[in-house]
Amino acid sequence: MAQGGAAGRGTAKPQDRGWAWMVLLAAVVLQGLTLGFPCCIGVFFTDLQHEFQASNSETSWFPSIMVAVLHGGGPLCSILVKRFGCRFVVMLGGLLSGLGMVSSSFCRSISQLYLTAGFITGLGSCFSFQAGVTVLGYYFVRWQTLANAVASTGVSLGFTLWPLLSQYLLDEMGWRNTFLIFGGILLNSCVCGAIMRPIQLASGSLPQSAKPGEEAGSRAEEAQVSNGASPHHPALQQHTRRTTCFQVLQKYLAFDIFCQNKGYQIYTIGVTWMMMGFALPHVYLVPYAIHSGVEERKAALLISIIGLINIFIRPLTGLLSGHRVFTGRRIYLFTLAVLLCGLSNFICVISAEFSVLILYCVILSIAMSGVGALTFQVLMDVVEMDKFSNALGLFTILESITLLLGPPLTGLLVDITSDFRYVFYNSSFFLLSAALFMGLSFCALEKKNKLREASKAPLDNPSRYQYSEMPTEPQAESESPPAVMYITSI
Repeated sequence: MAQGGAAGRGTAKPQDRGWAWMVLLAAVVLQGLTLGFPCCIGVFFTDLQHEFQASNSETSWFPSIMVAVLHGGGPLCSILVKRFGCRFVVMLGGLLSGLGMVSSSFCRSISQLYLTAGFITGLGSCFSFQAGVTVLGYYFVRWQTLANAVASTGVSLGFTLWPLLSQYLLDEMGWRNTFLIFGGILLNSCVCGAIMRPIQLASGSLPQSAKPGEEAGSRAEEAQVSNGASPHHPALQQHTRRTTCFQVLQKYLAFDIFCQNKGYQIYTIGVTWMMMGFALPHVYLVPYAIHSGVEERKAALLISIIGLINIFIRPLTGLLSGHRVFTGRRIYLFTLAVLLCGLSNFICVISAEFSVLILYCVILSIAMSGVGALTFQVLMDVVEMDKFSNALGLFTILESITLLLGPPLTGLLVDITSDFRYVFYNSSFFLLSAALFMGLSFCALEKKNKLREASKAPLDNPSRYQYSEMPTEPQAESESPPAVMYITSI
């Protein structure tokens, strides 16, 4: 019995050492294959317009749907992770991504691309990416901030390589054959998933206790049965269905966390609004450069410059933000990065010469490094780790709505005005307003918390961070963290 317990303890805490670094390497590749992939769609923008005789708005729906589904499939991903484990979900995502791009090579209309490359590939990328992020949260504790920053360099690698590869293949064999090849490349997500071995729970761990909502539903059902109602009575069955539906929404969309945790509430609203403008340069920078007379190969190089600089800046951002000086203040670093993103867009408005666009890409990539390295780390700061998967689900599904609407609405404005500068005006407006909202709101929240602490006796278990208001739920010491149960054996 003692030997079994020792074995359980040995497999329960592989954090920050051994196989964790292989998992981190897989996460780097995975983020390049998923989050990095949509950046290359701008290279095909003009060809797809000519092929299907589509407007800017119609063509931009294709990358918008892909990115929106990539971010918005979080709740479904959470359900699959809880049921089948992260390894299975990552590999399933790889299969869907590959299938979507292979199917896209046979499309005969832009609307068919919405389904194949947009929805199917986007959903597959969502499964692979978000399950991979969840795994990192449990393989790393001490080096969690650095691990997230290093993993996000995979996005930078994707930004660097995907546009160059896309332009080369497009020139050599056309967009259809290129999409077919991309399908095979995205299947490598399955290899990354195979590396992400599941973490075993320590033997003797107690199962997770029922949630208050579940207990309330059970008590309500028991009360009706004790009053003489049959378990199969239609009214009781309808009540049970309503209760179950509410529990599922609460469990996987984290509405309870959103309502109770002010830090999570502010951050989610701010990032959701920010995404209306954040993706616009990625979609329209290459078309804008080509429209302004820049050679196609040079235009594709602009996105690669952004990615190349990101490779070096993101790890440095992770190291800097991981210092204890910034504990509880990483949100302000994130806000400054968003602010710089918004201000950099005015460079494109001044001039569309290639040398000016290079300067824009350099400044934008530095700002993007901060946003990319800190987005999920700040989310881990404002919510408890055992609630991270659920909080991530609501966070991503809300931002997916604005990611879906931003590029097509801006494309419609460009179609009406025939002026690409509105892309960067719109992007700056959303980014700057989001940065001001988050920065000022967290300042006010921090001051409110300090005043509350000064007027009341110190709590037994204060929040880990100054700006977070996480609801405290008692948990038995003998229970293992519920979040570890997300990673199950396959």
